[in-house]
Amino acid sequence: MLELKELAVSYGSINALHDVSLHVAKGDIVTLIGANGAGKSTTLRAISGLLKAERGSIQCDGEEITNLPAHKIVARGISHVPEGRMIFANLTVHENLLMGGYLRKDRNKFGEQFDLIFGMFPRLKERAKQVAGTLSGGEQQMLAIGRALMSKPRYLMLDEPSLGIAPILVKTIFQKIVEINRSLGITILLVEQNANLALEVSNYGYVLETGRIILHDKSSALRVNERVKSAYLGGS
Repeated sequence: MLELKELAVSYGSINALHDVSLHVAKGDIVTLIGANGAGKSTTLRAISGLLKAERGSIQCDGEEITNLPAHKIVARGISHVPEGRMIFANLTVHENLLMGGYLRKDRNKFGEQFDLIFGMFPRLKERAKQVAGTLSGGEQQMLAIGRALMSKPRYLMLDEPSLGIAPILVKTIFQKIVEINRSLGITILLVEQNANLALEVSNYGYVLETGRIILHDKSSALRVNERVKSAYLGGS
């Protein structure tokens, strides 16, 4: 289980997260929903070691990982697909994937992971020698997810995977997210502006407002919650 207890994060004098507590049970897809600036991305960045926690605790399978360097977080089985994808635009698809496995010592088994990723995203195989910056937005998102999978994570954090992607590819990306969870057994923490889609694929959800969790419940319950429907699902 991935667990946050009373996590607080600040940007200088600005308090971005206020005592955020949540847990992500093994095997689940858990989503964070909320408006822009609510603290969703900040939460993921704190978990992955990109931001320092001011106070509170982050634990992975009972082990304290608060404020560990990012590479040590990856080594403990947590991979982060950042908002905006952050691929290496000047490297090829193949080279980007290799970068995702930089901590692995079993490089003789990279072929198995490439087969898995290319089986899941055939477009990446077709474009393996192509410079990543020339890919479409959807293809770059596939690459960012594939790069994260190269480290063989137990937990995968995805930040706005539908952002800037053609609607037809959004459906494909989310089908693959569910496949990663069910077929590979990878636990997923999902941040997604499209709350309808996020709650449709997840088991459990947390609602963030101005750095605080104001509501949490099973995703099926949040989808019919009047407050959530009014604020995030486009209707009452």
